[in-house]
Amino acid sequence: MKKVFRHYIPASTLRLLPNRWDLVALPLVIGFLLFFSITARETWAPIATLQSEVISLDPANLPEYAMRTTLRMLAAMVAALIFTLLYGTLAAKSRRAEKLLVPVLDILQSVPVLGYISFTVTFFLLLFPGRVLGAEFAAIFAIFTSQAWNMSFSFYQSLRMLPHDLVEVSTNLRLCGWQKFWKLDVPFAMPGLVWNMMMSMSGGWFFVVASEAITVGDKTITLPGVGSYLALAIAQKDLHAVGYVILAMIAVILIYDQFLFRPLVAWADKFRMETTASQGAAPQSWVLNLIQRTRVVQRILRPITRAISRIGNKRFSLAGGAFKALPVETPGTSKIIDWAWGTLISLMAAYALYHIVLYVGTEVTFAEVGHVFVLGLITLLRVTGLILIASLIWVPLGVIIGLRPSLAEKIQPLAQFLAAFPANLLFPVFVIVILHYHLNPDIWLSPLIVLGTQWYILFNVIAGASAFPNDFKEAAANFRIRGWLWWRKVMLPGIFPYYVTGAITASGGAWNASIVSEYVSWGQDNVVAHGLGAYIAQTTAAGDFPKIALGVVVMSIFVVAFNRAVWRPMYALAENKLRLN
Repeated sequence: MKKVFRHYIPASTLRLLPNRWDLVALPLVIGFLLFFSITARETWAPIATLQSEVISLDPANLPEYAMRTTLRMLAAMVAALIFTLLYGTLAAKSRRAEKLLVPVLDILQSVPVLGYISFTVTFFLLLFPGRVLGAEFAAIFAIFTSQAWNMSFSFYQSLRMLPHDLVEVSTNLRLCGWQKFWKLDVPFAMPGLVWNMMMSMSGGWFFVVASEAITVGDKTITLPGVGSYLALAIAQKDLHAVGYVILAMIAVILIYDQFLFRPLVAWADKFRMETTASQGAAPQSWVLNLIQRTRVVQRILRPITRAISRIGNKRFSLAGGAFKALPVETPGTSKIIDWAWGTLISLMAAYALYHIVLYVGTEVTFAEVGHVFVLGLITLLRVTGLILIASLIWVPLGVIIGLRPSLAEKIQPLAQFLAAFPANLLFPVFVIVILHYHLNPDIWLSPLIVLGTQWYILFNVIAGASAFPNDFKEAAANFRIRGWLWWRKVMLPGIFPYYVTGAITASGGAWNASIVSEYVSWGQDNVVAHGLGAYIAQTTAAGDFPKIALGVVVMSIFVVAFNRAVWRPMYALAENKLRLN
């Protein structure tokens, strides 16, 4: 009967009918759309509602708070992705732009999130007067600053490491710059970028408290969310509420792992650069498999995918028309332009530094400046030692995980949770233990700095090992390269560019994390370590903007100088000797 009935249904009509997979996928899609619409609608409420809606530690409110926080983090992730594609491409493709953009990126990743909040809350509130949207944008911008720099470094590094033979093929195929971007640059960078997106999303949790419970001087703005809930639980010493926050975080991380990152990891696996089939099992996602088996959802998505494909295939003739008549630079002309560009950058830096000195000099003495530089040296030693220890631990483990897709699939949600676990939740333990046993805060607060940032190293090493060409693994096996020789000649050179990216962002993140890790509170009890992070935290709480600016500038100087002295030479080594040709 079923076959007879089906015989009388036209094929075009049958394709419009939902199948059993659609019956599962459509409710999920509709549920997510309702979630976004309901949560986004509340951002247009008057700012006065933030005063009337007091944050409650009742666990029944946590689902709503988790929805609000998740939407902010996803909005920040979209903004960070757009920023990454634009900024990373310009820095990698233009030699002159690189001279300006890469140092700026070093500074941006080192400038504390609390420093951004101090100067941007008022701007966003004035931009959307009388609306919650202004405070929401301030929180989203703060989370964006904890996500964008890591992703930009990853994309920049991938574009710098493009194999020469692929570049030559794209040139021989006469692809324009726009087509090269979508058909070569983005696919080649995608595996590493997805893992860094995952890390950035998890790392955003670290500063959710600072972005949702904003206190600068006498101005306090509290947005409903997991971060503000956690800030209140810490202030009231409510361990039960802290436990509820952990459960809420586990639920949220599992949800966006299953519905966002696991499908992305499985989809990005097809962009791995190799000429032979992988011997291990490819990453799988039940959500991606579900969508691929649907009928109605596929028809809904088809116009979107076709539009994206058309955009990627579009040939822009601007470069060949408007700029075709431009004179070709001679070596002498190029040197003159480089000199002029370098001089302009130097003048801009000197101008900015001059105004910073004038602003800071209104309240800060030379003795204070010297004291802050000494605090910066203390934090530098602390950060460097912790990054070295984290590298020794996570590089071998990251390689083991990355070479086994089935193991990476199991470890992925656990690693995301550990990366997302805010150090704020460990404040009670550290404060109580340090005060009870009269321990030295300079030593025992140090682990808090690297707890959230060590995962940048792990995630980038996993990305590097996952993208390692199967051809090279087979060649190493055929030549029977094993043991330490395998690590030294095969794997460590292969993951080295990814490790450098992870180490740079981990180092910058550790400087940023020092602000909340060198000055910790539990109720009325405060524990302070000597360091630049504690200095910035204390001056931010006091609303002393000249001293905040001094701390931010000194931190930026240390980060840029260390990157130039250590990480940039390692980047150059990766580009010149360890790239896949």
